[in-house]
Amino acid sequence: WVFDLEFPTPKVGDFDTELVIDFWQAVAATVPGNIHVKLHHGRNSHHIAEAIFKGLARSLRMAVEIDPRETGIPSTKGTL
Repeated sequence: WVFDLEFPTPKVGDFDTELVIDFWQAVAATVPGNIHVKLHHGRNSHHIAEAIFKGLARSLRMAVEIDPRETGIPSTKGTL
């Protein structure tokens, strides 16, 4: 779990930006994997939060999506 960023503002409208961090920390604690978020640049809290959710959602989709190019049992030992 790495979350290397600070939001420029504490809120986006009425939404507390700390909840973004709390949400992804809870996800990271329950999924069998690692989550790394690092903000390289950004100045708008809304766009930063939006990019975090979109980027991690796309990553999770890629992680669980069946690859149509792969055939057979997805195991190096040939069995599950």
